[in-house]
Formats: sequence, structure tokens, C-alpha cells
Amino acid sequence: MRLNSHRRLKFVSLMFVAVTLVAQTASTPQATGKPEAKANAPSRGAAARSASAEPVPRMPVDPQIAAAIREISAARIRAIIEKLVSFNSRNSLGSGDPTLKEKGQGVVAAREWIKSEFERYSAECGGCLEVHVDSFIQPPGERIPKPTEMTNVYAVLRGSDPDAAKRMVLVTGHYDTIVLTPLKPGEEPPLSEPGKPAPVNPGSVDLIAQAPGANDDGSGTAVSLECARVLSKHRFPGTIIFLTVPGEEQGLNGSLHFARMAKQEGWNLIAALNNDIVGGNRTPGDTGRNPRRVRVFSEGLPLAADTAEIRRIRRYGWENDSPSRQVARYISDVGRAYLPKFRFMPEMIFRADRFGRGGDHTSFNREGFAAVRLTEDREDLNHQHQYVRTENGIEYGDLPKFVDFDYTANVARVNAATLASLASGPPPPANVRINMRAPGNSTTLTWDAVPEGVSVEVLWRLTTAPDWQHARNVGRETRAVVDESKDNVMFAVRAVDKNGHRSLAVIPRPSGRERRVTYEE
Repeated sequence: MRLNSHRRLKFVSLMFVAVTLVAQTASTPQATGKPEAKANAPSRGAAARSASAEPVPRMPVDPQIAAAIREISAARIRAIIEKLVSFNSRNSLGSGDPTLKEKGQGVVAAREWIKSEFERYSAECGGCLEVHVDSFIQPPGERIPKPTEMTNVYAVLRGSDPDAAKRMVLVTGHYDTIVLTPLKPGEEPPLSEPGKPAPVNPGSVDLIAQAPGANDDGSGTAVSLECARVLSKHRFPGTIIFLTVPGEEQGLNGSLHFARMAKQEGWNLIAALNNDIVGGNRTPGDTGRNPRRVRVFSEGLPLAADTAEIRRIRRYGWENDSPSRQVARYISDVGRAYLPKFRFMPEMIFRADRFGRGGDHTSFNREGFAAVRLTEDREDLNHQHQYVRTENGIEYGDLPKFVDFDYTANVARVNAATLASLASGPPPPANVRINMRAPGNSTTLTWDAVPEGVSVEVLWRLTTAPDWQHARNVGRETRAVVDESKDNVMFAVRAVDKNGHRSLAVIPRPSGRERRVTYEE
């Protein structure tokens, strides 16, 4: 039968609609009898084949930790920051000027006050804090014209369990400040000659000018002190260190000296939380800030990785799974568990630090430790490293009136809950391996036996997902087979105790002998 063109077009259109409807009906959940997937869930091929897989459960709330973070006080944080500002300038170079201390000003007076605060907290808890100073001479270098004494001040809350106490977590902020002479329009910063120290910016040696440092980094120092005050009223199996460092503005000097000491002494430091510029920025008229968010920066490629490890990371696709990034994910878990009532959340930023910048966590990364940086949502450079002044109606200077003390208190809660959770958690599973030679599309994971009262959770996510999407608790088994291809998802394993405290997640290493990567040779 022959059809005219109009009828042929109509017939083809009807056939297309019919075929489309049949295809849609065959693929709908109603036709398959399976529930409809959520819009943001991974495909069935990546999530549903493991019958015992569940979404990652929310971290249980520990009543002791919840009680501790409720004690954190915005008023107390304000008092700490205002006291630090009262020292006029906390420039690390001021340690060589005895007249500043006599006036109750300068970095030496500031560090002695910090030490006295730690000692006061220790007295209130019956001597539970070990208060230490770590002094050293920093040789000349960038922003340091002559040998300069610097002193880290810290307190240790020793763990209550002899074995768990060997695992340490740390919170830090830098107590030093600086003001720098601003460059004129079009002016380039001075460069050093080969083999010579970089020229010193005049502002770096200006020990008389007011350098209040309320936000940078009085706020981070206040977080360390307030966490020490609150957490010292409680006991945890693991050890917590509350650190304050100088020399950040001269080149991360205090933190690098401390991190090297920790490495040389073989500390099992599982996480370092650096708080730098966590004051919240209350610049009048700034409508872009988010007072409910703190950024958490973490390195992807470990700074301490050698060439062989970098190749291994590239080969197995671990660029997004460094130990520091597992700390960031842990902080995110803590935020979801403990911070909803405060309407405040940490947000992971997958970058080692702000674009092209650095901080004290970098020192710990350099020595091979997992470390992250917490920083306010939106910085205002008019209130960092600036001489206190007003120009063209713009107010410059890092003054307390630009700090949101409630915001800083919430950052302190994120830190305190993370420190306490890690110090309460079990050790992570050891010797975690992924079977490289298992056939098929399933994945076999193995690990050493965990202690009594501890179970193991297997985690996985799509390679494009920022956080873990699925979990399976396998009890005290030492082996799990997951019906997911290791080509398509990332795996990790963590320990969970009977109260729900979690260890950091561990990425499995390949089992057996690794084949040579010929395309990289």
C-alpha cells in the first residue's frame, strides 16, 4: 500500500511515539518493581548490587562531647581575643626587645599570658594538663633580619587509656601578628639575590606600630585556648594537644619546629587542625559572607610524598584520598552530628590552602602528618596585615570590632567535637588491602583483626563523589567482598566501637606484588 507524504509523516510520528512510550514504560520503577532512585543517588550499577549496603550512617552523638561543646563561650572567646590585642603587637621579632615586656606589650608578654591561661585551666582540673614551652633560635631569613628566639606554648591532655594515649590529635593557632607596608599601585615586591635572604619588608620589623591581629590569628589562638578550657574538664582515651605557635607570619617557623620535633620523637599524631583567620569578618556592608560556614582545606597530593608514592597515587587514582582529606571528611561527619542545633557547618574545600597561599598545617603536611586548615567563609584583606588607619572612608586594621565572636565559638565547637571524637575512637584497621587479582566485577578487601568491642565498616563512593556514599558493617570479620568494581568506586575501611565512635578511614593498598607501571617509565 502506498501512502501520500502527509499520511507517511503522520504514520512515522505515531510509530515514534508508540516506541518511546514502550521504552519509557519498560525502564520506569513501576515496570521493574524497584523503588525509584533519588535524583542525587549513584546509578544502580554503582550502589544497589550489594544487598547489605546502606547509606553512610550519621555519626552518633556522644553525650559527653555534646555537653563539652555546649560549654564553649563566645564571651570567653571575646575576652581572649581582646586580651591578645591589648599587647599592641605580637610580632615575633619583638622577643629581642626587653622594653616591650617591661611595658606589658609584645610577643613575650603575650606568650607568657597564654602559658598562664593553660596553667590556670590545669589548676582547675587538678593538674590534668601538662603545660610546656618549646623555645628555639630561628636563624635569619625572609622577614627575619637576625637570629630570633621563638617559643611554642602548648598543653597536653594525656589520654586515659595507656594504649590509646599513644594516638594524638592536635589543634593549633598562631599567636604572632604582623603589619606590612602596602605596595604602591604598580609596585612589585622586592626580590632576593641568588644565595642571599629575601629583603625584609619594613612592616615586618616595625615593632612599635599597632598590629592587633584580632582575626589573624587571635581567633585561632582563642580556639586552641577555649578547646583546652572546655575539654580539660573531661577525660578521653586518646591524647589531645592544644598548641599555639609564633613565627607564622615570618615563614611558619614555630609550627615547622614543632612538627619536626613530633616526627623526630616518633609521635603517633593522627590529625592536626590548624585554625587561622576564623573570626567571621564583620565588615560593615559586606553582604557576601556566610556566617553558617567554615572552610576546611586539605591537601590532595601529600606534600611529603616521594616520586615513587606520587606515581602510585596517580596509578590507583588516590589524588582525592590523602590522609589529610580523610581528616577533612571526618570533620564533615562531626559537623553533621554535632552542629545542626547551632546552624553551622564545615565545608570541605579540595585544595591544600587558599589559592597560592599557606599556613601552619603545611608544616605538619611537610613532615608527613595529616593536617587541615580551617578558615572563615570570606576574608577581608583590609583587615589583615594592615596598619590601623582610615583612608578614603575605608577602615583598615585587624581590630576586634570586625570579629564575629559567635562565629568563632562555632568554629571552636567544630574543633572540640572533632578532637574529642578522634580521641574517643578506636585505632583504624591495620594492613588494609585490596585484592588486585580477584576476577570479575566484585572487590575483595582484607585487614587485620580489630580489638574486642570494635567492628569494621567498609565504605565506598563513586570516584566523582566528594564524600563516602555507602557503608557496610561487617562486624569483626577480616575480609569483605563487595559487589562493586574497584574500577568504578573508591573504597575505604574504618573501625567503629560499641558506642559508635569512629576511626579515620583508611584507603586500602594493593595486595601482593605491584606490577611495573610501564607507561610512566
